[in-house]
Amino acid sequence: MQIIKIRHIDSDGKTNGCEKAPIDVLNSLKCLASNENGKSIEFAKLNLEEIHIDSEKVEEANHLIFENSKEIFERNFKTLFIGGDHSISYSIGKAFNKIQENPLLIVFDAHGDCQESGKLNKTWLRKLVEDGFEGRNLILISARNLTPFEIQFIKENGISWIKMDVLREELEGVCDLVMERARKSGGFYISIDVDSVDPGFAPGASELEPGGISSRDLIYFIKRMVLLENFRGADIVEINPSLDINEMTVKLGSKLLSEMI
Repeated sequence: MQIIKIRHIDSDGKTNGCEKAPIDVLNSLKCLASNENGKSIEFAKLNLEEIHIDSEKVEEANHLIFENSKEIFERNFKTLFIGGDHSISYSIGKAFNKIQENPLLIVFDAHGDCQESGKLNKTWLRKLVEDGFEGRNLILISARNLTPFEIQFIKENGISWIKMDVLREELEGVCDLVMERARKSGGFYISIDVDSVDPGFAPGASELEPGGISSRDLIYFIKRMVLLENFRGADIVEINPSLDINEMTVKLGSKLLSEMI
């Protein structure tokens, strides 16, 4: 298992600062003695790598992320990526779709990221589907601010959208259903945008959206999902240390990492 840093951003400026997150999250991870199951976090023994990119050269950066992620997925069964903003998930998702038979992608995000136009940070999920990732193999959780175009795109492409009302009413049941979908896949990958979490728990997100999932419920969800043998990896994105309060969001990122290691 590897942990990969990707300090890349591709947005209209709103995610400036997210490039600092990989270093800050890993520094926070050093302070954790164990995860909630009592497993020791032996930081010195972790396999840490970085995909080095130049965010000013977007096409080259996306190509490097794709090629390196493809090689990483072929070499390792489980890999964790720390961004950066959500644009990195486009190239990682393409690589995962390339090497994984019957893949499933589970996305926690306050937004749809299927916008008709704009920077990759806001269009990555639409472009991923247009590039061949089957919409029916996508589950979007916690999205609560979508454009009419995004809602239509989600419907037309058979993307499963689990709304906050459903999640709030029956967290355990929703988790059971998602785990059943995951079990039937060849392998599944989780993408976590921290703005899926309510701002009260994660103030250091680039775009805050009220009414999100609690940090406790997200941890519960992740702890259960990673028990499945065909869990192939995850990314944690959109943590912005420049906007954080008392490192609350950075610490949540390291907490999530500790539960997936």
